[in-house]
Amino acid sequence: MKKNAASFPSLLLKKGKIKEQFYLAIKELILNGQLKAGRKLPSSRTLSEMMSISRNSILSGLERLIDEGYLITKKGSGTYVTSTIPDEVIQIKSISPHKNMSNKNSAPNINPHMKIMKKIWDMTSPYSGNNMKFNIGIGCIDLFPHELWGRLLGRTWRQFRHQDWKLNETLGFKPLRLAISEYVRTTRGLNCTDEQILIVNGTQQAINLAAQVLLQKGDEVWLDEPGYDGALGAFTSMGAKICPVISDENGMDISYAIKHWPHAKMIFTSPSHQFPLGGTLSLSRRIALLDWASENNMWIFEDDYNSEFRYKAQPIQALQGLDKQQRVIYAGSFSKMMFPGFHLGFLVIPESLVESFKIAKYYADTRTAYLEQTILATFISEGHYARHVRRVRKACHERQQVMIEAIQLYLPEIIFAEPSDSGIHIVCWLSKETQESYMIEQCRKAGLGAQPLSRYCQTKPKNQAILLGFAAHSPLEIIEGIKKLAQILTQ
Repeated sequence: MKKNAASFPSLLLKKGKIKEQFYLAIKELILNGQLKAGRKLPSSRTLSEMMSISRNSILSGLERLIDEGYLITKKGSGTYVTSTIPDEVIQIKSISPHKNMSNKNSAPNINPHMKIMKKIWDMTSPYSGNNMKFNIGIGCIDLFPHELWGRLLGRTWRQFRHQDWKLNETLGFKPLRLAISEYVRTTRGLNCTDEQILIVNGTQQAINLAAQVLLQKGDEVWLDEPGYDGALGAFTSMGAKICPVISDENGMDISYAIKHWPHAKMIFTSPSHQFPLGGTLSLSRRIALLDWASENNMWIFEDDYNSEFRYKAQPIQALQGLDKQQRVIYAGSFSKMMFPGFHLGFLVIPESLVESFKIAKYYADTRTAYLEQTILATFISEGHYARHVRRVRKACHERQQVMIEAIQLYLPEIIFAEPSDSGIHIVCWLSKETQESYMIEQCRKAGLGAQPLSRYCQTKPKNQAILLGFAAHSPLEIIEGIKKLAQILTQ
């Protein structure tokens, strides 16, 4: 046996694929110093004989070590351990935070608006709890048609061709835009063509694009009070001045907003189902809002996040459908009807703004993922989405009623669950003796992801409440969750 082979350390391979274990064994010898820099390795044939394993496994492991920089080959000479181990190159030495660092350099040079955004984040982040029951903003994930979606995915993948990517322009996959424009015209009363549709990665990106395109530092923006914290953060990042507009059972109080902030550049509203209180913007207020926007050159961002979750009547025509002067930017989302990780949404943009939004989208992420768009286009155009909506709407109505009845039965003196004919969460007003912070603490003990109303308020609310989501749970799970909370509260 050659001298190099005779002095080579013994290798004991663990269980698993041989080529993988050989690779790990050599790498470990290099890292622990048994194979030093510049050490020549025996030939692949010799290693194969030494270890009684196939030469292909040896070659595969050596090739991976060469690719990762642990070994190098010298033509006509053989394979050697590299002089500089990759792990040493990428290792970052720990530095004391106070060593060689002046006070001047200790604070990062960042956008000053981030300080305001951090306050918003600090206010909302303690209430995150993805593994808890009754989280808001989650639809009937148990009713999603996984098998059907899988078949559509398989079909789309088999039909995939590289030239199909040319169809996925910045505005989005054209067949999907066609399907969406037809669907929203018939179900939401929108007035649009597919050329006004922009596919986005969820409502949050839609809001950020609108802020980027339409706002400048210091511009005033109307926002519901209480209102959506995601919009508050997006507009704050642009340096906009947020104008909190009180809301009631008829939605945003337009006359109040006009009186207090007549020079606003944008209005953010969810007229079909005000977030988080659930009011519907009355027709008289809709007309007043549209007239005011037209006369004063203002833009309206219509967040129609919950329009399909309407139970006792047909969905109300969108504000965009009433708009004759093209002042409304309409945002729709699929995540609540599909599942939370499905980050696809769309904007319906006034014709005069299409090019600007297209540019903003391009420099945000070029375009939205192709495969998901193609499957969704098929899902909508073949009628699967409409059937899914009907099924989910029926189940949500039942689950909402179950939660309200359970609260009335088990927590009648503590919580008043306000009935609503839409949405996937309910507002639960607390008795005067019950503090919001205390109720949230007890909900966490019960494993419930309740949200405090104060999270969505810029000013202290007059009455305290919590929000409970119901759509993601079966009637039995809802009852058990409320019973568990009642037991904790009465202990």
